[in-house]
Amino acid sequence: MEIVVCVKQVPDTTEVKIDPQTNTLIRQGIPSIVNPFDKNAVEAALQIKEKYGGRVTVISMGPPQAKEALKECLAMGVDEAILMSDRAFGGSDTLATSHTLAAGIKKMGKVDLIICGKQAIDGDTAQVGPEIAEHLNIPQVTYVAKIDALTDAIRVEREHEEGYEIIESSLPALVTVIKSSNHQPRYATVKGALKANRKEIPVWTVHDVQVGAERIGLKGSPTQVRRIFTPSQRMQGEIIKADTAREAAFKLVAKLSEAKIV
Repeated sequence: MEIVVCVKQVPDTTEVKIDPQTNTLIRQGIPSIVNPFDKNAVEAALQIKEKYGGRVTVISMGPPQAKEALKECLAMGVDEAILMSDRAFGGSDTLATSHTLAAGIKKMGKVDLIICGKQAIDGDTAQVGPEIAEHLNIPQVTYVAKIDALTDAIRVEREHEEGYEIIESSLPALVTVIKSSNHQPRYATVKGALKANRKEIPVWTVHDVQVGAERIGLKGSPTQVRRIFTPSQRMQGEIIKADTAREAAFKLVAKLSEAKIV
């Protein structure tokens, strides 16, 4: 089975800060990581490979430093990695990004299964995976917790608010996976890291794939971000301490009455 995993290098959101003067993200000095949900996607692909055989290729669109994210995936056990990087891709929203990645996947030739993380932690849109499937005109299943390969199809468990759905899909297909698909993706090994550092990662530019200039980068991005801001901080709550639950309840009612809430 030929499996492709789409990964993204994202800023570590625990370190992200916003410039109060310009209301833009401060990117200088912010460490970058592999999008955590994409690591779940890589782990899901590797588990399928170990159980059913096949090859796993990771693909990413980003600046040259995104190679570090791809090397981490290679160190986890992925077979091949491809970076799509070109100034023409800069400023892409989810629509332009998905169009570019779909063109890269088409260039690979035969692909049976595409796996994406359910969303990226920097944008949280959960749009790129489904949009890739639309560009490629293949079936898609989102929020997948388990994947089983059949002869010419897959059977998945899709999580939703009331439980799980069991869905079968023909191949090729695209799925987006959630954290419960594998709570802790494997760590990169020393042997894997050495192999990843020796491996050449090809870089595909706008000239290597079939994309229309009007559908990539800023020209192909109808989404416009008007403003980024830090939400105003809410007042902290108060912890009511008492010797008994009854006493605490009386104190709570008294405070609610004083605030004219009850």
